[in-house]
Amino acid sequence: MNFSLTSLIVDAADLESESSFWHKLLGGSITRTATHHFLQAGGLPVIVIQHAPGHVPPQWPDGAPQQMHFDLATDDVAAADKRILDGGGRRQRPTDDVTASGRQGSRVYASPAGHPFCLRSA
Repeated sequence: MNFSLTSLIVDAADLESESSFWHKLLGGSITRTATHHFLQAGGLPVIVIQHAPGHVPPQWPDGAPQQMHFDLATDDVAAADKRILDGGGRRQRPTDDVTASGRQGSRVYASPAGHPFCLRSA
């Protein structure tokens, strides 16, 4: 499964659950410090999960504004959906809004810390 990352900013009250989620989804390796986890995954920029004890998850798209937003593209939407849900992510929008061929639509998910991200077909 191939992904491309277009943007990121990450705060989390629970460093381990947030960095573990992204690590399970994207692979790579994590370097841990007391306040930051650095995820390096092949072909992607370093994703830094920063400890934010007072972090309050956004309620986007139907409430409080998002604090960051990942856009991911994959060659296998069904497999990525399963990996996201198995890793602790949750759907924010229905699953019928991504076409299997082409780049139409996206699925909206949230990470364990509540950060929204979109999954599109590559």
